[in-house]
Amino acid sequence: MKVHTLSGYIQHIYLVQEGDKLLLLDGCSRADVDMVCDFITDTLTLPLSALKFIVVTHMHPDHAGGAIRLRSRTGAQIGAHPKAFKWYLGLSGRIAHMIDIALAWWVASRLGKARQALWYNPKLNHDVVLKDEQRLPYFDDWQVIYSPGHTDHDLSLVHVPTKQAYVADLMVKVKGELVAPYPICHPNQYRRSLHRVANAQLETIFCAHVPPLKVQDIPFDDIIQNAPALPKNHWHSAKNRIMRKIGGRTESH
Repeated sequence: MKVHTLSGYIQHIYLVQEGDKLLLLDGCSRADVDMVCDFITDTLTLPLSALKFIVVTHMHPDHAGGAIRLRSRTGAQIGAHPKAFKWYLGLSGRIAHMIDIALAWWVASRLGKARQALWYNPKLNHDVVLKDEQRLPYFDDWQVIYSPGHTDHDLSLVHVPTKQAYVADLMVKVKGELVAPYPICHPNQYRRSLHRVANAQLETIFCAHVPPLKVQDIPFDDIIQNAPALPKNHWHSAKNRIMRKIGGRTESH
């Protein structure tokens, strides 16, 4: 088993090679599709059909945006948690989808990247439902860990024989410190997910926005202690701004 690390539009992309089979540990962004396909054919000198399975760990643009286009090019199957389909449903979901794409463009601008097309279907039509502790199709050594908190459907993936795990956005780095990501939609679940990963007897952690980490170098207790106690997402942020403005006007009268 070999993990190829690709530099994506705004995140690290991890492509697993086992013989002549490939596993994509996350659905990347729409802007990454050509690069992933070129890497398979030009660098690995494999046919696109070698990509057998794509995991969508959650529905944000840099984790789900390229999945369907990659499936159409390669024939790979897509796996996701059963709640993933519902994440962007309804009017509020569509608004959140647009906000998340705008946030991805903002991150790209901070990285000095030009704006690229990122829109993707907010309703994921996946082939395989992935549940906690399930093994991946085609790749029996990889186990699914349900790790919600960032969203209600986050997945992490553990390569059991080598004690390596991909945890997507479970942690990010801000000003050199490992911290909770934004948003945190379910704070209590997020803390439980961190505890679970911390106690899983892993050796190496791969993140979407942080270079690979040795588990002993991750300050799990600090991340848990400093994580938001209340939901921190678009809707709560907007509500808090509105309430502060209303409060300010009330005090002025």
